[in-house]
Amino acid sequence: MGISQDAPAKTNGVNGVNGVQKSKLPTHPLGPLTPDEIRRTSSVIAQSWPQGTQFRYKSIKLREPTKAELIPYLEAERAGKELPVIERFSDVVYYLKNTDKLHEAIVSLTKQTVTSNKLLGPFIHGSGDVEEILAVEKAVLADAGVQAEIAKLKLPEGTVIVPDPWIYGSDGVKTEDGKFYDDKRVMQCYLYMRDPNNSSEPDSCHYAFPLPISPVVDTVTMKVVRIDVVATGLDEKVKPLEPWQPVPPNEYIPEAQTLRTDLKPLRVVQPEGASFTVEKYSEMGDRLKWQKWDFKVGFNQREGMVLYDVTYDGRPLFYRLSLSDMAIPYGDPRHPFHRKQAFDLGDVGAGLTANNLKLGCDCLGSIYYMSGVVSNPDGQPVNMPNVICVHEQDNGLLWKHTNYRTDRACVVRNRELVLQTILTVSNYEYILMFIFNTAGDVTYEVRATGILSTQPVDVSLTKTPHPFGTVVHPGVLATYHQHFFSLRVDPMIDGRGNQIVYDDAVAIPRDPSLNPHGTGYIVERTPITRSGGYELDSSRGRTFKIINPSVRNPVNGAAVGYKVHVPPMQPMLADKDSYHFKRAEFADKSIYVTAHRDGELFAGGEYTNQSRGGTGVRSWANRGDELGEKGDPVLWVQFGINHIPRIEDFPVMPMEMIKVIFRPNNFFDKNPALDVPPSTQEFNGSVGLNEAMSGCNLGGQTGELRGCGAAHN
Repeated sequence: MGISQDAPAKTNGVNGVNGVQKSKLPTHPLGPLTPDEIRRTSSVIAQSWPQGTQFRYKSIKLREPTKAELIPYLEAERAGKELPVIERFSDVVYYLKNTDKLHEAIVSLTKQTVTSNKLLGPFIHGSGDVEEILAVEKAVLADAGVQAEIAKLKLPEGTVIVPDPWIYGSDGVKTEDGKFYDDKRVMQCYLYMRDPNNSSEPDSCHYAFPLPISPVVDTVTMKVVRIDVVATGLDEKVKPLEPWQPVPPNEYIPEAQTLRTDLKPLRVVQPEGASFTVEKYSEMGDRLKWQKWDFKVGFNQREGMVLYDVTYDGRPLFYRLSLSDMAIPYGDPRHPFHRKQAFDLGDVGAGLTANNLKLGCDCLGSIYYMSGVVSNPDGQPVNMPNVICVHEQDNGLLWKHTNYRTDRACVVRNRELVLQTILTVSNYEYILMFIFNTAGDVTYEVRATGILSTQPVDVSLTKTPHPFGTVVHPGVLATYHQHFFSLRVDPMIDGRGNQIVYDDAVAIPRDPSLNPHGTGYIVERTPITRSGGYELDSSRGRTFKIINPSVRNPVNGAAVGYKVHVPPMQPMLADKDSYHFKRAEFADKSIYVTAHRDGELFAGGEYTNQSRGGTGVRSWANRGDELGEKGDPVLWVQFGINHIPRIEDFPVMPMEMIKVIFRPNNFFDKNPALDVPPSTQEFNGSVGLNEAMSGCNLGGQTGELRGCGAAHN
């Protein structure tokens, strides 16, 4: 299927747009960088240096236009007017190869010039990449000192050692000559082995065999600079290495299991296809339309999936939505685990770790797949196929009422549009979703799964409670840790001039005239007029809302808005003087509100690798910027999980789910889902099993349940 130069590509969500002549599409200011633009960017950088200079690129991504430039463009685009011309830029982070000289540059793709280039200061380090991680693993296994330490364990012959490189973290500890251990860009590796009796199986769960050796590698020289031996008891004491004690394997792959045989196929079928449509608004960007929703989807190396210009029935709601950051601090205070804190977006990148999603596995039903492109260390494009899957799903009832006088029931099911991406960051998986429904709700859902990051514990302590974690297998400790997520919300509820407020439900004091029976309560509203951090307060039923004071509901006169359902979160447990706390600037408050400034996109700061804090959302909020009634606020919503591992979380954990919901609040003049067709048997085609299972204990019948499924053919 081809498209003309002056018309966007359109497709039904089932069939996809494979074969679209993307090169004919106009460049949109929000369109992710194309493969050609990535090549051109690295070429321009190379031309700005002396011939023969070599580079190691950490990221090349779109530098989005300023909000002042882009809003008039989007407004003109919606109105079908002539579009202003916006210069196109790319952001580049790169090292001079084999050095610690990290540079940050801006390249004008329009003019083919470097408009800005600066050498970054000390304690600022670039993110990791797959090639670098593999090189670190190779360096560890080749190091003579590491081999000598491994030999002390007297492991079974043929055992495969698996290094697991981690970002080093920060702790402020100095060497004897007054230098910081963490001034150089290094990685801390944790060692594992595969099942000695099945070492040729590449998917064997090595996390069931942690070893007490932890080398540190200089990422510039690729040399091991230190080898730590870790504590394996109940305290910080480190014991001399002793021969390894055999323990059984603990595998998660299906061929290692005796699989159930009584699950019958469950298929999601849409005989007439999906209800959404897709247009290519740019070569690498998709525009989705579904049930009055209309928005653009982008993808970049740091954030992965980003949504732009989200509207409902022509009314603007959100300028930009993205997962801004995540931090996972671990709670073992012993060296070297006290530094263990992952920033999976800043340290590696959601785009770089996104899965190639598969039909019938990650997404069910009629699926449309979106692909992306990232850059590699040579500054060349890497295609990332099927990184986002789009589909519809049923999520139970949306609304229902039965008139008990007539026994007539009106019922509507909750149809949802799901955009899903999945990250694999070493041992962990994160399933990330934006979900839209027919009542105007937007949900951001996170599901955490994958494998626990494990460390060794003495086999003799397997049945002894451990102060810093849960023993999940003989010789295997899963440390207590927290997961923090920061969702960046740049609102545009019914246009510009939004405000963040919070409402508290407050009891009225008993009063002979106002509240004689002591049952009354009111809602007190507090506008947020300065940037800062704010807490949930369940005792007051506190609800945060985004409102537009300039637009009033036609029925009740209230400012139109959206309320934010924020799940309760235990703040970071590391104390305020710790580097865990200093680095994760978003892990102490459920809500931050800042004044919009272009470029402030990442709650933990631009560079999280071995960061020291002072460059993220807490610092921005502490500026105390005035917001006013018609300001331009950015809402940062924090949510998380305190993960106290269970033995059931190993060798692979069932998912933990958490979600943030944005729900219309006086935005419509009535329930916006009244026009959704009712749920009927003619439409849904459900199958009744009562007669087929007549021998079962269903509906008051008697009989054994065993084998009833066989009767339904």
